[in-house]
Amino acid sequence: MIRTVFHSEDLPAAERLARFDDFLRHCDHPMAVTSSAPDLFSATARALEIGPVSVAELTLSPSVVRRTARLIRQSDPELCCVVFARRGALRVAQAGREAALGERDFALYDSSQPLRVRIAGRGPATLVRAHVPRALLPPRARRADGLLGRPLPGRAGIGALLTQFLGDVMAGTLPDGDDVPGPATEPYESGEPALPHPSGDAAVLGAVAVDLVAATLAHHLDEEAPAPDEQGPGVLLLRIDAFIEEHLPEPDLSPRAVAAAHHISVSYLHRLFRTRETTVTELIRRRRLERARRDLGDERLRDLPIHRVATRWGFRDHASFTRAFHAAYGVPPSRHRRQSSG
Repeated sequence: MIRTVFHSEDLPAAERLARFDDFLRHCDHPMAVTSSAPDLFSATARALEIGPVSVAELTLSPSVVRRTARLIRQSDPELCCVVFARRGALRVAQAGREAALGERDFALYDSSQPLRVRIAGRGPATLVRAHVPRALLPPRARRADGLLGRPLPGRAGIGALLTQFLGDVMAGTLPDGDDVPGPATEPYESGEPALPHPSGDAAVLGAVAVDLVAATLAHHLDEEAPAPDEQGPGVLLLRIDAFIEEHLPEPDLSPRAVAAAHHISVSYLHRLFRTRETTVTELIRRRRLERARRDLGDERLRDLPIHRVATRWGFRDHASFTRAFHAAYGVPPSRHRRQSSG
């Protein structure tokens, strides 16, 4: 049955963002949400299970949803995921790339890698996402890293079949699917009428969804397979650089997290960095310090406490940030801020 599993209008405005964040953190693939306008935040989530495939429609005000390395360690059901915007602007970032999606364009993401989804417009956006267990896909389709975080066309061809099917599923246009009331059994449910369908139909629809995702992956892997000279260590290092830059604010960013996101071992990651006069850990620390030093010298951020600057760039505590900053630049952060303002 299609159920409304979260509806922010049922909650006081001051609680909506925190309650939706709690809702996402307790999913089988935990995520977190932030918003620059928490008092104006709104969210509605409708969900449907069709066999082994989970499909959901979410309507969100401008916000950022993240799946960090820590949340991945908390729970990873190993899913291949499809997401597209039905309305509004959506940006999906993973594996060092970011896809800006128009209506019906879609992107793929992997539950085992850090992810950022941004509702980028001024108003709410409605997106549809489907989660397919990777184990149900053909072996080749499970290795689709080159497609992650890329905008893929959903208006024609196999992409249109996939997005149309998922859109129809969430619109309730299922076999014998008349509106009838359904009991509210999930937390956050609003008790709105749910759309039922026979269990046999669910199994068939789930199989269709798996086949469509597999066919879509196969099509794009054939169409967009990189040339041999595009698969070398140099390209991988560029992707790693972009990934590190994107995830600097996350305290859990580490060689292990970087290696896991790119499906390589930590030892191989260190071997890649032997061509540079630095290590992965040193690169992360240096870039964080550079960003923090820039913020400390920014007059617009003068009222932002130094400890907030530190946490903004992934430092776990003020003391370790101060030590690292002094070691790198010869002065403590507070003195650098005073000198910059003078």
